[in-house]
Amino acid sequence: MIEPMPAAISRPFRNIDRWGAVSQLLHWTVVILIVVMAYVGLTMVDLPNGPPKIRMYNLHKSIGLTILAIVVLRVLWRAWAGAPKPIPTIPHWQRRIADLTHIGIYVLLFAIPITGWIMNSYAGFPLRWFGLFHVPALTARDRDMHEIYETVHEVLFWCLVVVASGHAFAAIYHHLFQHDATLARMLPKGWLRAPTPPQESRNV
Repeated sequence: MIEPMPAAISRPFRNIDRWGAVSQLLHWTVVILIVVMAYVGLTMVDLPNGPPKIRMYNLHKSIGLTILAIVVLRVLWRAWAGAPKPIPTIPHWQRRIADLTHIGIYVLLFAIPITGWIMNSYAGFPLRWFGLFHVPALTARDRDMHEIYETVHEVLFWCLVVVASGHAFAAIYHHLFQHDATLARMLPKGWLRAPTPPQESRNV
């Protein structure tokens, strides 16, 4: 039987008052990979046929599978480490919107790589993760289904752009206008100090 981690050791890794180092690492790694994957995905379609285009497609697919694996790890980690305590100054309705946004992002981060994997399977192209090992196809080759999943994959990507952009703008809004620690506690300590609320400044 696996013994539970002692509280004194596990506390630095759990998300209590802020997001812990592991949660932050997983979060920002996914953000960076999404930006890179989006750039590759939007530029590779215009490349002339040839080895460079094939390499770009393989890179795009490999990054997508990496994001899928990290998101699985992130969900498991959050199930163990939990989430920070709610910031008391944030209205309940804003917390509900944030919760729904997080759920939407997670769903999209699962759906986009999986639909891309299915789309590649329907196309019949080989899939190798960064050229290191073969990833099995999920379906048999089917040109018509490939076209359908190509559209679904693209629509889901733009949905992620909208939802993730709203999520990012909300975090910045909380920092600049609601003067809370929403953004600061997803960054390493000392990188960004939560601003002091105006009412507190006047009471000092």
